[in-house]
Amino acid sequence: MSGEAIAILGLAICAGLCGVGSAVGLYKTGSAAAGVLAEDAKKFSKVMILVLLPATQGIYGFVMALVGQGAVTAGMSVGSGWLVFASVMPLAITGLVSAIFQGKAATSCIYAVAKDEKLSGKLIMFPAMVETYAIFGLVISLLFTLAA
Repeated sequence: MSGEAIAILGLAICAGLCGVGSAVGLYKTGSAAAGVLAEDAKKFSKVMILVLLPATQGIYGFVMALVGQGAVTAGMSVGSGWLVFASVMPLAITGLVSAIFQGKAATSCIYAVAKDEKLSGKLIMFPAMVETYAIFGLVISLLFTLAA
């Protein structure tokens, strides 16, 4: 396998895992929101932000794949390919895991909004704390990839 292929594989895995995590998180939040909105459709604006939060990791993976292509060159060495591959793994791992757990945290917040919609502004903080680790993974992967 060439260095170029290894690097592209790493970028694809990163984008794919972040996308999978987002899909799982969005499934959880979307399912919870559907139940809440079936009872009271007026809460749509209160739950929509909570529903969408797990989507950001998929966006981060997409951005990383685009930016990371700049580190891929024709005829790059196998070692350089592995360097790019390893550089995107922090985001691949944090993107997958944090999107799933952010979906779980946001789902709990959606259920809380169903009981008291005045809490929606305060509740967004809980899934946002999970987001922090996806951002850390993105920053680390960007720095590593740009240095590769």
